[in-house]
Amino acid sequence: MPLFCKQCNDRRLPIFQTTEKITLWLCEKCENFVDSQDIIIRELTKSEKDERNAKLENFKNSIVLTGEKKTRRKGVN
Repeated sequence: MPLFCKQCNDRRLPIFQTTEKITLWLCEKCENFVDSQDIIIRELTKSEKDERNAKLENFKNSIVLTGEKKTRRKGVN
């Protein structure tokens, strides 16, 4: 499996493509997808990038911050 990009030597992330039903590896720095044989398939499209950023924003907004400091209970074995 191609964990590191040949072009920039940065780490790649596996992303499952539901339309093609295969896993492609994405280098976030070069923004290209490769297959398991380390052949460049295609580049990351603007719509995919926007969709990923929207999911990240939704996740950040869904987290509830309580502001409480977590402390350890005393006297418990």
